[in-house]
Amino acid sequence: MSAGIISVTRGSSPLILSMPHPGTGVPPDVAAQLNERGKLVEDTDWHMRQLYSFAAPFAPSIVEAQLSRFVIDLNRDPAGVSLYPGQATTELVPTTTFDGAPIWQTTPEANEIERRKAAYFQPYHTALAAEIERVKAEHGYCVLWDCHSIKSVIPRLFEGTLPTLNLGTNSGQSCAASVEAAAITAMAGQPATQIANGRFKGGWITRHYGRPFERVHALQMEIALSAYLSEETAPWTFDATKAAALQTALSAIIAAALDAARTLERSRS
Repeated sequence: MSAGIISVTRGSSPLILSMPHPGTGVPPDVAAQLNERGKLVEDTDWHMRQLYSFAAPFAPSIVEAQLSRFVIDLNRDPAGVSLYPGQATTELVPTTTFDGAPIWQTTPEANEIERRKAAYFQPYHTALAAEIERVKAEHGYCVLWDCHSIKSVIPRLFEGTLPTLNLGTNSGQSCAASVEAAAITAMAGQPATQIANGRFKGGWITRHYGRPFERVHALQMEIALSAYLSEETAPWTFDATKAAALQTALSAIIAAALDAARTLERSRS
């Protein structure tokens, strides 16, 4: 499956884990355009596979990107439309880090962005769409969980310290109300700081694929890196002790969303 670009693991349940930002790969021609800051690929969702290893009993399908978001951001509108009008964000092909530091020696032009869309953006979404259709065909519905993490303090993007758990459902539009309510209730039972549809309401993946009327329930979870890394700086070391509590919380929230989706599906039968 597009070696070096995407990894797809097929599971046997209605759950799909989408991981658009854990990759650190950069094709040589793109790497040659990055400056020294850009080559650090610091705005990575670090250790997603390791963090979500707890989900194995759910038998999820996993669609994971191998390339850095600095190549192209798989969770942005391919038309280039901002997901958060009036708020600071990064673009389809980011020009800066989240902190606002430039990352390119030569800023990609429109034709280069179009090339990357065809070469790197489209294969991920072709794979993800195919998994959604396969899971729907097998189970009648799908729960798409979009996995993300970010530094807990980024003044350019948000004030203060980000909560540990940031659930996004595009303000209730990307999943059924009962699925959203179950996830929020389960999240409320966890000791971690949390918010639903706060600064992060769900990116393009959540908004594009979340179609509850077509039985696809999409939820995004943005996690503060401080909850599972030793430090929010290089070398971005995974802290298993910290992560254990986070994994317990995530497992409960996902289980609740799955149960609600299953109950809703049975009521429709």
